[in-house]
Amino acid sequence: MAYKSLDCVTALDIEALGIEPEVAKRLHGRLTETIRNCGIATPEAWKSISRHILSPDLPFSFHQMMYYGCYKDYGPDPPAWTPDPDNAVSTNIGQLLERRGKEFLGSSYKDPISSFSDFQKFSVSKPEVYWKTILDEMNVSFSVPPQCILREDVSGERHFSHPGGEWLPGAFVNPANNCLSSNCKRNLDDTMVLWRDEGKDDLPVNKLTLMELREEVWLVAHALKELGLDKGSAVAIDMPMDVNSVVIYLAIVLAGYVVVSIADSFAPREISTRLRISKAKAIFTQDVIVRGEKRIPLYSRIVEAESPMAIVIPTRGSGFSIKLRDGDISWHEFLERVRDFNKYEFAVENQPIEAFTNILFSSGTTGKPKAIPWTQATPLKAAADAWCHLDIQKGDVVCWPTNLGWMMGPWLVYASLLNGASIALYNGTPLGSGFAKFVQDAKVTMLGVIPSIVRTWKSTNIVAGYDWSTIRCFGSTGEASNVDEYLWLMGRARYKPVIEYCGGTEIGGGFVTGSLLQAQSLAAFSTPAMGCSLYILGNDGHPIPQNQPGIGELALGPLMLGASTTVLNANHYDIYFKGMPFWSGKVLRRHGDMFELTSRGYYHAHGRADDTMNLGGIKVSSVEIERICNEVDARVLETAAIGVPPPGGGPEQLVIAVVFKDSNNPKPDLNQLRMSFNSAVQKKLNPLFRVSRIVPLQALPRTATNKVMRRILRQQFTQLDQKIISKM
Repeated sequence: MAYKSLDCVTALDIEALGIEPEVAKRLHGRLTETIRNCGIATPEAWKSISRHILSPDLPFSFHQMMYYGCYKDYGPDPPAWTPDPDNAVSTNIGQLLERRGKEFLGSSYKDPISSFSDFQKFSVSKPEVYWKTILDEMNVSFSVPPQCILREDVSGERHFSHPGGEWLPGAFVNPANNCLSSNCKRNLDDTMVLWRDEGKDDLPVNKLTLMELREEVWLVAHALKELGLDKGSAVAIDMPMDVNSVVIYLAIVLAGYVVVSIADSFAPREISTRLRISKAKAIFTQDVIVRGEKRIPLYSRIVEAESPMAIVIPTRGSGFSIKLRDGDISWHEFLERVRDFNKYEFAVENQPIEAFTNILFSSGTTGKPKAIPWTQATPLKAAADAWCHLDIQKGDVVCWPTNLGWMMGPWLVYASLLNGASIALYNGTPLGSGFAKFVQDAKVTMLGVIPSIVRTWKSTNIVAGYDWSTIRCFGSTGEASNVDEYLWLMGRARYKPVIEYCGGTEIGGGFVTGSLLQAQSLAAFSTPAMGCSLYILGNDGHPIPQNQPGIGELALGPLMLGASTTVLNANHYDIYFKGMPFWSGKVLRRHGDMFELTSRGYYHAHGRADDTMNLGGIKVSSVEIERICNEVDARVLETAAIGVPPPGGGPEQLVIAVVFKDSNNPKPDLNQLRMSFNSAVQKKLNPLFRVSRIVPLQALPRTATNKVMRRILRQQFTQLDQKIISKM
């Protein structure tokens, strides 16, 4: 709808939104004063309005009237939040720059806000100084210090296969032990984990101190050693992200084993594939997952996947209602073997920096998941991103609904604990009022989201009446966000900023993000991540000049601490570097997303450039979905799975283009076929995926070499949606 500029808004306009006449007059008076002091269409006016006029209890339509009225003629990328100089100096980077800004940047240093971009460039050009500084700031402790920060002159074959150089060569470390160590960031009495079970929303929040967390992790690590697994063995986790799974995760790493991350939503076939690729020797799981009144089987999926030995935890402390396979053991039996070691400190297994700590999976374009190992350095990248960009500090409470099967699960563990913050875990759905109350009761200071969760909150208004004022910022990742939905989200916490954060499993964190030292625009990124350089490729396949606005496939500079150097079931160099252009003598790293750099210096994501889509924050290849859909109905000749962004922005919707075998015979009912596709995809691939619609075609567009041009279909479907909206 069209919005009036602020100077044209009347008290009657405000009253028409359902606001009481006296309240409308009072709000209009404040608006008039703001316009007089700050102007009509300026970031200063919006800053004043968002802080002094708007509140969560006012209708969102009034928030929209103020935001869109303020920026009616502003143009692209209006700032929804701007940093305050006084608060900026108390951020992690602000404090660092106030102490050492002139040392790093010389006489050009002014203040944390003005010099932030220069410091980001410094982090790329001076990696030795930058990363030594950040690791010191985070109190990272090595059992054997690195010989240097970055060794670029890798010789022989390793130079070809490792264009990103070698980071922290010679170092020995254990990131889990760093999470459990007491130092200036955390004391033994500090709370490290807070949690609550769904259905117990009126009970006090459960808490685990650092000392208690250490003792639980030590006990599980002792029990793991009793299993007799070889050093470096892979141990899988397939369970919801709760206090038990966090303890198990840390214990596996502490004991020198490798975590295999499996999402608790996966079907048996997908579980089996990941166990086989990783060669897991054991798996931790639960009997069932409880979500509200639903009890979703989990152990039975593990059995169907023909997993190795399973250690099975009864849900929420209840007794087992299932019979275990021969060779599987209960959680109680697992721990009972080492009760004599209760509270005995575990002898930490420090590992060489290149040793694996976690195997995660990211979908490729061939239908097979890529098995991506995290080294001992990757957790340091995750924690550094949190320190730099989300400003996670000692005493913060970090909540991000996720799962250890996705990179944000391990990221959350390290981003919180390595920075002295608490992890807040809600064992239940994040879509209900119980979660909103938990955020209030746990006094969450950084709340992470994905846009589809925010969309549900907005449509159901389940957060109404809960106090989210302790939130300092939001984090968002996983899928494209929507301006209106994130304007609504900011309004729930009195306009605290949303830090957009985009990365990948193979990065161990982000490559483009936001900062509390920069103005943040909705659904946009304000900066490359610290230590990262970004390049937008033009139509000729080569980078356009940096800082020049444009749109194209994104490439990354190869030098990123913690980034992958290996894929267990594919050729890493071929995936990320083969055929990529060079810049300043270095081959660039392939990422695969389409990105735009705007005239105001913000980045916008425009989805995948290849045949991979992003559904609900989960990357999946078109081939995986098409293989399933092609078998659903005998009348289907072939399909093409396309991720199509909705016209208003937001997460991609799954659209299936279908070609039928015989155009002369009656076609199946498209709605019925859509439901059949849904059922098959959810059963065989992921229950979170949903087919939005089916588009019948006479033939699929193909290249001269017979490859399906899904990008063309995506463009056509997107343009069609926009035309439909424009006619409404």
